[in-house]
Amino acid sequence: MKTTETPAPVPAEPGTPVLKTQAAPGGPKKGKKEGTTLNVFSHGVLVIWAIMVGMPLVWAVMTSFKDDASIFGSPWSLPDKLHFDNWSRAWSQAHMSDYFLNTVLVVGGSLIGTLVLGSMAAYVLARFDFPGNRFIYYLFIAGMSFPIMLALVPLFYVVDNMGMLNTIHGLILVYIAYSLPFTVFFLTGFFRSLPSSVAEAAFVDGASHTRTFFQVMLPMAKPGLISVGIFNFLGQWNQYMLPTVLNTDPDKHVLTQGLVQLAVSQGYKGDWSGLFAGLVMAMLPVLAAYIIFQRQVVQGLTAGALK
Repeated sequence: MKTTETPAPVPAEPGTPVLKTQAAPGGPKKGKKEGTTLNVFSHGVLVIWAIMVGMPLVWAVMTSFKDDASIFGSPWSLPDKLHFDNWSRAWSQAHMSDYFLNTVLVVGGSLIGTLVLGSMAAYVLARFDFPGNRFIYYLFIAGMSFPIMLALVPLFYVVDNMGMLNTIHGLILVYIAYSLPFTVFFLTGFFRSLPSSVAEAAFVDGASHTRTFFQVMLPMAKPGLISVGIFNFLGQWNQYMLPTVLNTDPDKHVLTQGLVQLAVSQGYKGDWSGLFAGLVMAMLPVLAAYIIFQRQVVQGLTAGALK
């Protein structure tokens, strides 16, 4: 039985044009057309979403420069002139300056305490194996799923018995306890994604655990700290339920309480122009913080996935 041998291909002579195999018509063009259609659809959805999110913000800023008659007479039109007295009236007469200062004190203190305590707890849970490690971690996870409304009544009596009702430092401690579960959950995964070789090198050089954490690992976790800090800042700055229950002193009200007080202060004749001015005042710090740190927020959210 003879085996059929396939003759070897003869190399082409120099200068002889080589014919290229053409792809089947319609293959790449069809895929390109589908990709273009998908891009147009996704960009259209993003544009619609941006309009839905941005239009209320633009309308609130525009309305804050109108008078009450223009707000009800032509709510969608541009202001005939800029009424800056709305802002000055909201800042001084409606005591938004006092509410703003109280909010800065409460949120600033609670944010620092949350990041310090949360990063230390997350570092220990992520880097050290000890009995009860997973149990403590799951306790923090359970704290995220516990409804805060169920804890309002016992929380009120606990804070009252500690003598911290209607105080700034009492509200700071409650905010820290409220924000710790999510902070520990977020930073635990972030610390696990950091390389262990850097910490081991610091231990070899004689650094203690405290020095290694604060001088080596914490600076490496800066994107994660900024990301979770922004999330906590948003939640604590817009918090209304906790200060309403635990902070009934009008002199220590925060911005959310002040806006409600401004809305109902004049009964049926509400100061709507001043209310919108106060609303924009409360909204500007949040927008500024996100615009400044948006790059760090994205880096912190994607750092664990890029390892």
